[in-house]
Amino acid sequence: MAEITAKQEKAIAALIAEQTIRDAAARSGITEQTLFRWLKDKNFNAEYMRARRDAVQQAVARMQSATCEAVETLRAVMNDCKARGSERVSAAKAIIDFAYKGIDLEDFAARLSAIEAAVKDKPK
Repeated sequence: MAEITAKQEKAIAALIAEQTIRDAAARSGITEQTLFRWLKDKNFNAEYMRARRDAVQQAVARMQSATCEAVETLRAVMNDCKARGSERVSAAKAIIDFAYKGIDLEDFAARLSAIEAAVKDKPK
């Protein structure tokens, strides 16, 4: 973890929360010029990127937690005889597409693991 000040931590939180540099600077109580200068600083930028990755990981986790509900919604539309045919087909196609993507990801992970094991076992 890089060494940054409490004010810089506040600026990073503002950068993640606000839409613009101007708004982030105002929320942090600093000038835009200071924020731009900090963004060029290696330590500040490393912490900012870490915070952004954390924010995205949290968002992905929230989306993943809604996966079961999303599948149930697709299934409900697919099986709803009162829904338009195009809606039912779209829901069915989405389910099939996601199932194939899941298999592809599992296959990719298995191949990657095999490659990593081969590289690790390769004599140097």
